[in-house]
Amino acid sequence: MEINGIVISPDPRLRQECAPIEEITPEVCALAERMKEEMFESSGCGLAAPQVGELIQLVIIDTEYDSRETYDPIVLVNPVIVEQSDRLVPSSEGCLSIPGISCEIKRPDRVVVEAYDLDANLMRYEAEGDLFCVCLQHEIDHLHGITMFERLEPMQRMHAMRDYQDARARGAKPGETN
Repeated sequence: MEINGIVISPDPRLRQECAPIEEITPEVCALAERMKEEMFESSGCGLAAPQVGELIQLVIIDTEYDSRETYDPIVLVNPVIVEQSDRLVPSSEGCLSIPGISCEIKRPDRVVVEAYDLDANLMRYEAEGDLFCVCLQHEIDHLHGITMFERLEPMQRMHAMRDYQDARARGAKPGETN
């Protein structure tokens, strides 16, 4: 199921491992542009290709924009977490594919990610203790079929699933959280 171009849980595409991108083609670049539009229209800060129905390792992130003029997402092709801290910190997370709720997820408070940009340059991103750090991990999870539900303890997951069902029944759309 999709709403406004965003794949909505429990769509099985969100639980699949995504293929690495072997070549940065015009189609990959066009997909990145489409994802930028979808994310902006839904007021998101990150979006992974499976969230728009494409099972490839492509992510876009912009955690700092406040208008169309300041919107400039980075594009990550085949991103990999190459370092992460052992210290887990809780953070409230929402997801465009799981509209209407947010969940407290514990994640490493520091990560180093390597990925290619659309010009095939290898890039390195370091993030610590901020939304960018959380977003990198959340979007890379999507590439491996992991949603925020899988990051919850069993009891938390049960409550989150119930809250999500209630939100969907109310007509929650991507970009809406509780």
